[in-house]
Amino acid sequence: MIYKSLKECVLDLEKNGHLISIEQPVDPYLEMAHIHRRVFAAGGPALFFKNVKNSQFPAVSNLFGTMERSRFIFRSTLESVKTLVRFKADPVHIMRNLKQAFRIPRAAFNALPKKMSSGPVYRHRTDIKNLPMIQCWPKDGGAFILLPQVYSEKVYSEKVYSEKGNSENLNKPGIFGSNLGMYRIQISGNDYKPGREIGLHYQIRRDIGIHHTDAVEKDEPLKISIFAGGPPAHTFAAVMPLPEGLPEVAFAGAMAGRRFRYLRENGYCISADADFCITGTVSQKETKPEGPFGDHLGYYSLKHEFPYIRVESVWHRQDAVWPFTVVGRPPQEDTAFGKLIHEITGPMVPVSMPGITAVHAVDAAGVHPLLLAIGKERYTPYKQREPEEILTLANAVLGFGHCSLAKYLMICAEQDNPDLDIHDIKAFFTHILERVDWRRDLHFQTRTTIDTLDYSGTGMNTGSKVVIAAAGRKKRNLCSNDSRNIPVGFDLLAGFKAPRIVMPGIMVIEGPEFKDSNQEIDNINKLTNFLQSFDLINSFPLIVIADDSEFTSRTIDNFLWITFTRSNPSHDIHGVESFNQYKHWGCKGPLIIDARIKPHHAPPVEDDPRIKKRVDEMGKKGGCLYGII
Repeated sequence: MIYKSLKECVLDLEKNGHLISIEQPVDPYLEMAHIHRRVFAAGGPALFFKNVKNSQFPAVSNLFGTMERSRFIFRSTLESVKTLVRFKADPVHIMRNLKQAFRIPRAAFNALPKKMSSGPVYRHRTDIKNLPMIQCWPKDGGAFILLPQVYSEKVYSEKVYSEKGNSENLNKPGIFGSNLGMYRIQISGNDYKPGREIGLHYQIRRDIGIHHTDAVEKDEPLKISIFAGGPPAHTFAAVMPLPEGLPEVAFAGAMAGRRFRYLRENGYCISADADFCITGTVSQKETKPEGPFGDHLGYYSLKHEFPYIRVESVWHRQDAVWPFTVVGRPPQEDTAFGKLIHEITGPMVPVSMPGITAVHAVDAAGVHPLLLAIGKERYTPYKQREPEEILTLANAVLGFGHCSLAKYLMICAEQDNPDLDIHDIKAFFTHILERVDWRRDLHFQTRTTIDTLDYSGTGMNTGSKVVIAAAGRKKRNLCSNDSRNIPVGFDLLAGFKAPRIVMPGIMVIEGPEFKDSNQEIDNINKLTNFLQSFDLINSFPLIVIADDSEFTSRTIDNFLWITFTRSNPSHDIHGVESFNQYKHWGCKGPLIIDARIKPHHAPPVEDDPRIKKRVDEMGKKGGCLYGII
């Protein structure tokens, strides 16, 4: 099925049992988001909200809420796109398989954008205030566009190009040098002039930043178009981590099975098939407070100064449907995006980073806080294997695209277990902890960039990284999840209690509330001294301090979220019998990660109990929501 519009997708999903319509009026303030989260958690269908309070437009969410539904939406094109990627990675292999090779020309043709003189979106105008004002979490700064496709191009300056001569005009920027990204757009609240200004939040290491910098340097306005809706492939294209120079609109066409159609209006690019298109110019160096916003790490990103857009026009098609999603502590609907991205781009990993065979940005840990990798260790095959080449490969990973935002990078050697599944978290951690040598295998970057949304560091975009590289033979047998393996008297140190086992080799200890850094250094020193009396390195090489050890150890997802979103490697990694030797830090006993909430951390997102009660009542009344919430 090739969708020409979002409405076609909605009707097709409903016809095939993947979507339900909600007839009763629903409030975009917290209520719609809460319903979405409840249905997503139950593995339920996509939701079509026919009556959104205070808006003339219906809305749809949870389109990509399950992998089954995502594959159904892209059932006509997914294999063709995967073949196109495989051809780039290994053209000889694909050309030997004629059945696959025949898919390439059509997908490549659809990747070519098509300029139009008009289109369905270019029919009706509206105002920002008429859009569904969806607010997801109680402390959000206002309403946000929650599946925006933000389009920008490198700025074209007549003056600059005329000074370089006519030949330069052959390379005039346009759609082939464009960027389509999913950047946060705040449409109400704070100091924005209602209907005339909207917030633009883009994180570090995003391609729109290159265009913005270029516009500032040339003293030219940066014209932005924000598309919402259209064929679902256009939404998915906006989150694809494509290399600079490869336009997302090309991927959008290939994934949609239909060329990306666009038109020009007053210097703006308008997606002809979008449901909505907002155009405007970005403030050059001026900023306004944006946020807070409950984000995909499971915490609020707080209010900060960011650029904003002066709105020029808002276009929509006749049968416009407003798409949205809800983010929060993972997993959420955007988890499916990550899985699809891994599925499509997997064959390119060894090509883009030679020597790396697999990479996994762990969704349960918030994606960027924890990155797993497997690489080849071939430097010295004539002696006992130890981390050498994989350290070189780790540097390549941390210099590659969005992988550069990783905070914890764990990398192991493929030769030690060729069958290791990088997506099996328990197996991967077990493999690492059976081989790691904390005296040798820790490598820090103490002052560097981290994810904009990660508040565990020392400032915005600022924190540290650690590479844990383990290679060689198995060194130890880890203790299992049996609580009888915890040493007697282990929790007798004042303030630390309730030790629990998460998985083989990993123990969580409940610590006192973290109040003051200097005081906590003393407490940690007392803890490490106390732990020296226990022979733990072969049983529990990793110990995590948390505020609630029962919750942290209850599931692997809880462990991943708590440990890697609440710790800054340079500040929060400690060790039993630690040492500094020629600027290398290590420890002889277990590694300790302090994953307690610190005073500078952002608060976690939490439901409003009043909204929860209201949605509970809706569920009791039955109707379309009966049996789902």
